[in-house]
This record gives sequence, structure tokens and C-alpha cells, in this order.
Amino acid sequence: MSAPRIGILALQGDVREHARTLRGLGAEVVPVRRAEELESVQGLVLPGGESSVIDKLTRTFGLREPLVAAIRGGLPVYGTCAGLILLADRVEDAIAGQQTLGGLDVTVRRNAFGRQNESFETTLPVPALGPGPVAATFIRAPEVTAVGPAAEVLARLGDGRIVAVRQGALLATAFHPEVSGEDRFHRLLLDLACGRG
Repeated sequence: MSAPRIGILALQGDVREHARTLRGLGAEVVPVRRAEELESVQGLVLPGGESSVIDKLTRTFGLREPLVAAIRGGLPVYGTCAGLILLADRVEDAIAGQQTLGGLDVTVRRNAFGRQNESFETTLPVPALGPGPVAATFIRAPEVTAVGPAAEVLARLGDGRIVAVRQGALLATAFHPEVSGEDRFHRLLLDLACGRG
């Protein structure tokens, strides 16, 4: 079987870390900045960054509607941090005019864990990914404050806050596993892209 072709939305954010993780798993990686690049991929990563900036850039580059259509059409997508915000159907504390791409039946609160200097690392149990804890880096991270009936919780912090969710072919984490070399979420994305997830 040929390597799955995975896009990374490359308008702003931590594109390199995701690319390194995906290539390490054998994927062909495509930076996505135009609609025609999006059409060529079997899966997509929405990286961390600034969600309001990425939202504006998707509109500037004519990507918003193609992204919404791809998500609704079942394209496997994994969003980290800002990517979680972009995939959420509802956002608390959004800036004026901020839009999401939607697809995840969740409500997300931006910057729920404080400023950059309050970033932290931890490990989390994620039973859906098998035994052993997942290394998780939180950087100005959002949190999921409500989960609708269509979505499933994959991970919580010890205090109960929801930090990873899935709905069909959509995955999202409030944290950055790619920063610490954790690749199991990316592996699940590849499985979804190959029809095995």
C-alpha cells in the first residue's frame, strides 16, 4: 500500500513539528495553502497557532469553504490546540467576528490554561490509544467545556477538564503531542485516512 498523503494547513502555526511526526510514520506530507492542495490529500492536520489569525487567513486564501466542505464530506482531520478551536461547533470567548470550520459537537473555551508562561507538560491516560500514558504539552491551550451527543471524550486532566475528543473521522486535542514526540494521535489519523480507523 502506498503511503497516505496527509496535508497540514500551513497558513500559521507549528507546521514543522507535525510534518516531522507524520513523516516518521511513513506519510507523504503536503503543506496546504490553496484549495487544490486540499483536494489532493487523504487526511489533514490543523496545527496549533492563533485560532483567530488562522480563521482570517483561511478566508483570505479562499480556503474556508473548501475546508468546511471537506470536513462535512468526511475527510479525516486532526486538530491540535488552535485546531481544536477551529473544529469546534461553538467557542466561548471568541474575538469579534471569529468563525470556526465546525464539525465537532463541542464547546471550547480559548486560552483556558492561561498565558504562554503558564505552559506545562503532563501525561494523560487515553484508553482509545492503548496502554501507556500520552505525553501532552499545553501551550495557551483551550479546554472543551461541553460535549454534545455526537462527540466522544478521549482524555481528561486529573481535575476532570476535557482535553481530547473524537467525532467520527475528526480528532482534536487541547495539547500538542507532536512537541514531545508522541505519535499515537497522528497514527490514528493515518489509520482513518487509510480506512482502518
